[in-house]
Amino acid sequence: MLVFYDFFLILYKFSISLASLWNQKAKKWKDGRQDILQRIKDARSQFKGPLVWFHAASLGEFEQGRSLIEAIKLAYPHYSILLTFFSPSGYEVRKNYKNADMIFYLPLDGKKTSSDFLEIINPSFAIFIKYESWYYYLSGLKSRNIPTFLISAHFTPNLVYFGIVGSFFRKMLDNYSHIFVQNNDSIELLKKYNLSADASIAGDTRYDRVLEITSSDFKNECIEKFCQSSQVIVAGSTWGEDEILLKHLHEKFPQMKLVLVPHDISKASIDRVKSLFKDPILLSENKEHHSNVLIIDSIGMLSSIYRFGTICYVGGGFNPSGIHNILEPAAYGKVVIFGKEYWYSLEAKQLIDLGTAFSVSNQQELLATVELLLRDIDALNDKNKITLDFVNSNKGATKKIMSYLESNMILTKG
Repeated sequence: MLVFYDFFLILYKFSISLASLWNQKAKKWKDGRQDILQRIKDARSQFKGPLVWFHAASLGEFEQGRSLIEAIKLAYPHYSILLTFFSPSGYEVRKNYKNADMIFYLPLDGKKTSSDFLEIINPSFAIFIKYESWYYYLSGLKSRNIPTFLISAHFTPNLVYFGIVGSFFRKMLDNYSHIFVQNNDSIELLKKYNLSADASIAGDTRYDRVLEITSSDFKNECIEKFCQSSQVIVAGSTWGEDEILLKHLHEKFPQMKLVLVPHDISKASIDRVKSLFKDPILLSENKEHHSNVLIIDSIGMLSSIYRFGTICYVGGGFNPSGIHNILEPAAYGKVVIFGKEYWYSLEAKQLIDLGTAFSVSNQQELLATVELLLRDIDALNDKNKITLDFVNSNKGATKKIMSYLESNMILTKG
């Protein structure tokens, strides 16, 4: 199986190089790894003390691990933090994140590359976030006796670890010193396949992160003036099919304000979204306008904007990869609506069971759901309270992981 894995790495690199000729994301992936090991070596030489390596596949995983990064940085400032990303959508947004001392793309896995990388950074321990595992990096960490952890993991039977070629990928999991999972179902699945890595339930660190965001100040005169005391739909991380549904929703409820935050804010995407609505406002224009549609054409604000919603809609639910982060609006105590692809989201299933989240498959279902929610504002407020109570009841994963690292002398005072 390792031969096929090596072939996959070669094929992946070739495909990215080819796609980079016309695809900007692929170009950033390729260009960001030019001379990567030398640049990491130069950066590492500036930090002589112990180092913690965090790896996140993309932006969502980074946000999931962010509370732990910041907890370590605050309590153990003598540790340097190296943060790596696999995807440009994570690196390009957070390459200037102030709580990491070094931020780079992760060099593509490989026997020599991983060995050189680990020799350069020489981490005290490593933390991978949620899913992404790489064979040579993980086996290299284990062979060097470097403690390695997977946090906020959520395992379901349809993941590659438990499929036809699952035995190879399960061997990767055995390289972890400890796996912190979100729930008991994940523990039982690991037991079923007799994984040797230690595992325990810590919960999902995203709850800690989203609650931190809700407690932070947010000021934006344009957004605040647009929303004022109106009923507002805040729709975040939307894709094409989401935006078509929201167009019909706006036509059905033209008196409601719509704040739309597309996943893709390229000019072509924003122009396409603008064409769906009559005289929408762009946030970047920052001008007086009498439209009921505000399009946010900048990044980094969505998690704070959800606070303005009467009802929130989270996009991605019509893509195979599934919905984006519904905990961000839920942390404000907001009822959440999303598309039909939510299979991997544990919190989506839990909130649906509580009656405070709704999955819709088409235009008619979206219109009917919003109409039902707006019909009884007192009932909507009750649902909002249930949502907030749910989020608060699930906080604390960061504290549990920190306690483990401290009690097992993984983190030590300088």
